Amino acid sequence: MKLTRQKHAKKNMGFYRHNFHFREPFQVLLDGTFCQAALRNKIQIREQLPGYLGGSTQLCTTRCVLKELESLGKALYGAKLIAQRFQVRNCSHHKDSMSGSACLLSMIEEGNPHHFFIATQDQDLANKVKKKAGVPLLFIIQNTMVLDKPSPKSLAFVQKLQMNELVPEHQKQSIVQLKEKEGLAKQEGAKRRKRKRAGGPNPLSCLKKKKKKTQEGQEPSAEKKKRRKRIRNRVKAEAVQSVQKNEAE
Repeated sequence: MKLTRQKHAKKNMGFYRHNFHFREPFQVLLDGTFCQAALRNKIQIREQLPGYLGGSTQLCTTRCVLKELESLGKALYGAKLIAQRFQVRNCSHHKDSMSGSACLLSMIEEGNPHHFFIATQDQDLANKVKKKAGVPLLFIIQNTMVLDKPSPKSLAFVQKLQMNELVPEHQKQSIVQLKEKEGLAKQEGAKRRKRKRAGGPNPLSCLKKKKKKTQEGQEPSAEKKKRRKRIRNRVKAEAVQSVQKNEAE
């Protein structure tokens, strides 16, 4: 059973690594319900989770989650002690704190750019997380931690990516930043001047000159040749006639 669970986790992690570029150390955001379930089931999150996910992890929470645990009193005192051991990620609710579930949802907005995992036992929060692509979900069941399979939203997102119909938000931002760094964004906005190419010779000037024809449509050289032939024929005829007269005499 443990091997099967490990195989499923490895397969799901491969999906998020390949399609959403998750890298070590994996950042896991935990809420109070997950910490309480780990305490009840005697699960050592810090020791067991890296082996299950197949890489180093950073366990995190937020100020809103800690304030929520403090407000719940002694019932969740043990969960509060566990959560206080984790790193605190900055949220935008410094003055007006909100519920832990709402705070965690705000941390994965805009395509989950920081590649957070969400660890919770709150079913309502889990359903909202599944509606966002590229957010792995962790929960505890039967005294073990489980990485949920990719949601239909994540599968549909990857299918669109493979069809080249969608670009991830974090990739769009990185492309814009690279263009600004190289100064390409301004060049694209400005109109490019067309350079005039060096023109070749006029094709009409390359044509061979036509020889002038006479009014009769004959070339002058041909007419001269005919005149010469006529003169030669007359000379021959006169010579023959003179020879015949001499013989007759």
